[in-house]
Amino acid sequence: MICLIPMCAYLSETSRMIQIYKALKAQGARVCMATHGGVHEALLRNEGIDFDIVGPRMDEARGHRFVGDNVGVGSPDQSMYGPDEMRAYVLAEADYFNRKGISAAVTGFTLTALLSTRLAGIPLITEHAGAFIPPLFERNLLPAPSTAPVPLFNYLPRTLVRRLLNKTVAGRKFYLSGYHALAAELGMAPIPSFPALLLGDLVLVTEAPEVYGVSEQDMSSWRPRGDAYWPTTRFEYTGPLFAEFDLPVPPEIEQALQRSRPTIYVALTSTSAELVRRVVRAAVASDANVIVAGTVHDVRDLAAANVTVGGVLPSHKIMPRVDLAITMGGQGSVQCAMAAGVPLIGIPLHREQDSNVHFLEKRGAARLLPLGGINSNRIQRLCKEMLSRPSYRTAARSIQAAYAKRNGPELCASAIRRYLSARQAA
Repeated sequence: MICLIPMCAYLSETSRMIQIYKALKAQGARVCMATHGGVHEALLRNEGIDFDIVGPRMDEARGHRFVGDNVGVGSPDQSMYGPDEMRAYVLAEADYFNRKGISAAVTGFTLTALLSTRLAGIPLITEHAGAFIPPLFERNLLPAPSTAPVPLFNYLPRTLVRRLLNKTVAGRKFYLSGYHALAAELGMAPIPSFPALLLGDLVLVTEAPEVYGVSEQDMSSWRPRGDAYWPTTRFEYTGPLFAEFDLPVPPEIEQALQRSRPTIYVALTSTSAELVRRVVRAAVASDANVIVAGTVHDVRDLAAANVTVGGVLPSHKIMPRVDLAITMGGQGSVQCAMAAGVPLIGIPLHREQDSNVHFLEKRGAARLLPLGGINSNRIQRLCKEMLSRPSYRTAARSIQAAYAKRNGPELCASAIRRYLSARQAA
């Protein structure tokens, strides 16, 4: 039995686990779903997926705090969970795995599974590391951050900053203190490094080689050197994995999509209402039709003749019908745009989003706007430039062609089953 453990505080992670679950079921695998709960557990119910709550139920308020404390957003001297909370989740998960006869766990961002799977003696499969993986930073491929983490970086050449960060990341111990304390209490080995916090025994690389610039052979043949990683960690390319909600396009959005002028889709779902308002007003000033995806904020006041505000929207149905997307740069949103052949402006909040946009910018399909350097005139100019230059659309369509060769959910399911078959045969 394979157990999927979505972190339901995240819409994207919950949707990705749903897709892998469906693909595993379609391939005949025995699979179950368990979660700490959270605001997006309703998606599981909507899909008719039975699931178990393991450990203390995570309510909406606790989920928001978790997101605020998480990797790349919260302070690196904490571990997202309090000591008692982490212990409760790890012990509850390990007990659940043993009682249910689980042979492997798959997670989006339920980081306690890193300890609970080792406590239960089963492998952990992860799909949440994004570009933050050794085969990339060992090749100096991650970008310098768009927002400097320390003031000194503002005065150094970006090439030097990039080299320093790629070279030193393997030795970082960010976010690990709580995990180390609990591992010692349970008589387990500590987590080797910050990168290892994001890595399971099998890491599903949910991207295409054409985007990262590392071949399939080089990705799968990577082996740990030194003591910064779990000795069992392996990588396998699968493919794009983004939300495809089975929702209708609302009538007002459908009407907006039929207007004659160029259309910009603004989906800034992890930022302040003020930034959403600033971006939308600047996009409108570029003489475009603007569709705004719902956020946690009420921005209905933006509605106007050429601005349509929706709620949670089926982006995979809307993206193919727009001319430009503006997102924070999360992997799901950028992949949704590229799968539709639509160029993108990314406004990253943290390094994971920086990297997602960076790889597309290198290939001419996106532009990155640093959060600290945003102003309305700059957004307006960039919207006009990207709408008027066919090269952006051409580059996005080349990535679309690469994505068309890869069914991400099916490849994830196949990789999981192949990995477990090889373990059983060994």
